Amino acid sequence: MAAGKIRRSPLERAEYAIILSTLLLLVVVMVQPLLNLLAVSLSSPSEVARMSGLTIIPEGFSLEVWKLLITNPAVQQGLINSVFITLTSTALGVCFTALMAWGLSRPGLPGRRILLVFVLVTIVFDPGIIPDYFLNKRLGLIDSYWSVILFKLVNAWYLIILIRFFEEVPNEILEAAELDGANVFQTFWYVVLPVSKSALATIALFYFVFHWNDFFRPMIYLNDQSKWPLQVVLRQFVVEGDKIAMVGLENSVNYTGASQINIRALSAGMILLTIVPILAIYPLILKFFTKGTMSGALKG
Repeated sequence: MAAGKIRRSPLERAEYAIILSTLLLLVVVMVQPLLNLLAVSLSSPSEVARMSGLTIIPEGFSLEVWKLLITNPAVQQGLINSVFITLTSTALGVCFTALMAWGLSRPGLPGRRILLVFVLVTIVFDPGIIPDYFLNKRLGLIDSYWSVILFKLVNAWYLIILIRFFEEVPNEILEAAELDGANVFQTFWYVVLPVSKSALATIALFYFVFHWNDFFRPMIYLNDQSKWPLQVVLRQFVVEGDKIAMVGLENSVNYTGASQINIRALSAGMILLTIVPILAIYPLILKFFTKGTMSGALKG
C-alpha cells in the first residue's frame, strides 16, 4: 500500500460517496439560483421573458442591463454608501467588542457579574423601534449615517463569543507578557489579539454580513435618498417595482434600448450587485479558520 494512502472499508466508501453526493447536491441547489440571475442579467432584453427559473445560460448575450446599472447615479451612490456604512460599522464593532470582551473575560474585574447580567438583559429584552427612534431623534441622528453605524455597535451575542474565547487564552502567555513588563493594553494588543485572529475574523464576518444586508434601519432613519445604501435602492426597485425612480430610466432617454430593458433582468442585476461583495469576502476570511488558533503561541 502506498505511503500515506488511507484504506477504507466498503461501508466507509459508501458513506463517503453518500456524503459527497449530498454536498454536491447542496452546492447545485445553492449555486443554480445565482447562475440563473447571472444568465437573466446577461441575456438579450427580448429573450428574458421566455427564460425559465432553471436557465443558467444567457439567451442572446447582452450587457445592456449592466451598462445601465453601473452607470446609474442612484446605484453608484448606493454602492458607495453601503461600502462606507459596512466597513465603518464592522471596524468599530470589532474594536469595541474586542475591548469589552477582554475586560469582561478578566476574573478580577470589579462588578464583572453585574455587567454580564446587563449584557444578557439586552439579549432577552429588545427596546423596540419606537423608543429607539425617539432616542436617535433626541440625539440628532435622524438622517445621519451614524444612526445606522452605531446600531448594535457591540452585539451581545458576538460579545459572548469573544468573552468565551478570551477566557481560554492560556495564562502562560499572559504571565510571560507581564514578566516582560507589558501593561494591560500592551498585553491585549501584542499578545491577545495576534492569537485571536480566528475569533476576530469570525466576529468581523458577522458584523459585515449584518450591516451589509440591513435595509430596514436605513429605510427608516435615512430620509435623504442620496444616503441610501444599495439594499434600500434594491428594495425600492424590486419590491415596490419603482422602475423609473430607482433605476433612473427617466435620465436615460438617449440611452439605446433603455426603454426595452426588462424589469426582471434589472432585478437580477441589482440582486447580484448586493450578493457579490458577500461572496467575495468569504475567501478572504476563510484562511483564518484553517489556521490553528494558538499556532505558535506556546513553545515547548
